[in-house]
Amino acid sequence: MDISSRGLGAAIFILLAGLATGELRAADVRPRAVAPRAELGAEERNTIDIIRRASPAVVYITTLRRLINPWTRNVREVPRGTGSGFLWDEQGHVVTNYHVIANAQGATLRLADQRAYRAELVGASPAHDLAVLRVRIPGRKPAPIPLGTSRDLVVGQKVIAIGNPFGLDYTVTTGIVSALDRSITGDNDQTIHHLIQTDAAINPGNSGGPLLDSAGRLVGVNTAIYSPSGASAGIGFAIPADVVNRVVPELIAHGRYLSASLGIVTSAQANAAIMRQMGVKGVLILEVEEGSAAAAAGLRGSRVRADGAIVPGDVLQAVDGVEVGSLEALARLLDDKRIGDRVALRILRNGRPLQVTVALEGRRG
Repeated sequence: MDISSRGLGAAIFILLAGLATGELRAADVRPRAVAPRAELGAEERNTIDIIRRASPAVVYITTLRRLINPWTRNVREVPRGTGSGFLWDEQGHVVTNYHVIANAQGATLRLADQRAYRAELVGASPAHDLAVLRVRIPGRKPAPIPLGTSRDLVVGQKVIAIGNPFGLDYTVTTGIVSALDRSITGDNDQTIHHLIQTDAAINPGNSGGPLLDSAGRLVGVNTAIYSPSGASAGIGFAIPADVVNRVVPELIAHGRYLSASLGIVTSAQANAAIMRQMGVKGVLILEVEEGSAAAAAGLRGSRVRADGAIVPGDVLQAVDGVEVGSLEALARLLDDKRIGDRVALRILRNGRPLQVTVALEGRRG
């Protein structure tokens, strides 16, 4: 076969191959048959039902700041940030994180049905990263999310988070309770205690949204993530429902939350150094506030001698039988107490152990 005949054969082969490919392509464009599936599993149906019932109570929060035209003095409001929240009661109170509304000059709330309203600040507790807004919703109001308890949560149980991450409203993520009783320090250098850790994806914008259990009850308020990149890394935190249920009614009633306090002044830096020097564990009392519960109980603060040396005061070592080896441990214990509670303190005074009873007082939280 010469070159021309070989070229003709190749052309015929290509033509036939093209016709066959064309036939295959024509067959490929027909819709495929849909494979049947079984009924949704019980867990899936339960999750869908929870989301359907809870989502109407979740709100999209847009915080505002005011800009003033220096020439005309006209004021206009522009968006500052976004976050999440949820209806707490039938009176239109909305719970969110304090850091969502901090330094904002206004806020609007958008419901799941796209109705939007102005909101007013009722109260806030930076120490718990909680805030309460109020919105007046005419006509039909969404039902509040049923309240659960966080005291009986166990590691491994399922949780569901609803919020508005990155402006994508009403996003749902699921996961489990990864750990309990965590403490983290927020942007305002406030340490928040007793947090729920979860691997349900929590991203910027989820803050203030509800964390639900498999019964659809509120068990926490999503508040923060641990992430070097700023996106979800599978470590999120939520404020427990029991803390929320203690703080929010106070914010609604009084606009602020009074934490239980002993009325003492301490210092983490001084405490660590002097406790090492003394060879004991506990919290050194530097000062006792005048007129405080600690003063009424006769607790003694430290003093500075003329030569500059510190004469240690009382060292607080236990509260109600629970050891307190650091300021953080003391703060965690007091966060569970209420104003007026009487607590038994074990202190070390001049090397001798003493028992003192103190009635806790209020300190703004």
